[in-house]
Amino acid sequence: MNPFSMTVLIVLIVAVAKVMSRRYQSLGQQQDRTVQSADAIRAQDEIRQLKDRVAVLERVVTDNHGSLGLDREIERLRDR
Repeated sequence: MNPFSMTVLIVLIVAVAKVMSRRYQSLGQQQDRTVQSADAIRAQDEIRQLKDRVAVLERVVTDNHGSLGLDREIERLRDR
């Protein structure tokens, strides 16, 4: 094997190795995006649930009639 063909073969091997390496990296990144998408969906669902809970708490706190009754109930329990 002459030096020219050996050089061409080495360059070809390095080029193929780089292409394969990039391909495997892109496949790994694609799987990470899928996992992140699932995590994002789960996080959005949790945020929606928390917003619903906060809305209920705001309603309970701002309801004057309920809060007055709650105050009376607390005072009645304290008096015992």
